[in-house]
Amino acid sequence: MAKESFKTIAQNKKAHHEYFVIESFEAGIELCGTEVKSIRQGRVNMKDSWCTVEDGELFVKGMHISPYEQGNIFNKDPLRVRRLLMHRREIMRLYGQVKQDGYSLIPISLYFKGSRVKLQLGLCKGKKLYDKRADMAAKTAKRDIERAVKERNR
Repeated sequence: MAKESFKTIAQNKKAHHEYFVIESFEAGIELCGTEVKSIRQGRVNMKDSWCTVEDGELFVKGMHISPYEQGNIFNKDPLRVRRLLMHRREIMRLYGQVKQDGYSLIPISLYFKGSRVKLQLGLCKGKKLYDKRADMAAKTAKRDIERAVKERNR
């Protein structure tokens, strides 16, 4: 059995700043050919994207995939709603948690797994302003400690 390669295309860095990621899932994404070519060039923006469950299907909204330059008439709308591929049981479980517990479904990263495009989806809870400040303070302290250790080892 061959080892599958992972190549990260895009990450939603804003997701970790705005939300606590409780659990993450892997989902396939339904794309057309020119979108895959554009993704291979890294022309995707996930900054303001989110996911919803409608009629038992999972959709990602707000993900911008730039049109492929050589695509002409085959290019699709950059902000179109794209269907995510997961097992129905998983989708219904996520739907229940989103409706009852007030969680959000946020795309975390987009990557190639072999030749397929996959989306890492996070079940997230929104952060309050003081949580964001505490995270920034912890990150700054960690950076200062690493800088001091590096200086000392010189």
